[in-house]
Amino acid sequence: MTDDYTVSVEVPGVEDYCRLRRVAGLTPRSETAAKAGLPNTVIGVVVRHGAEVVGMGRVMGDGLCYQVVDIAVEPAHQGRGLGKAIMSALMRELRQTAPAEAYVSLIADGDAKHLYAQYGFEPTAPVSIGMAQWIGR
Repeated sequence: MTDDYTVSVEVPGVEDYCRLRRVAGLTPRSETAAKAGLPNTVIGVVVRHGAEVVGMGRVMGDGLCYQVVDIAVEPAHQGRGLGKAIMSALMRELRQTAPAEAYVSLIADGDAKHLYAQYGFEPTAPVSIGMAQWIGR
């Protein structure tokens, strides 16, 4: 990551959150859903290029279990170490916040598993598998 970027521990705004999910190829979220979900963020990280938000990540949790979510970087800014900067900041803050016995999980899409492995995440299969359901589909 170059000096052109700044990383801050903060929750992304609704507009930036929705935009980054869309342009990074994540499942789009409505402003209504973002307004409901973002206040439940335990740790948020935002990456700026100048004044523009170009990357983000969040951790949700309840003190026992945490989930890393919403890692997104604008395509024009990918390949510059921003994903690593986001994960480093999230994990640093999580280690300061979460108790030692906390369980931290995430869903890795495609090759993102290589990024997450650098931070100690391992596949859970075959012992356990991730399961999901979309409400309203």
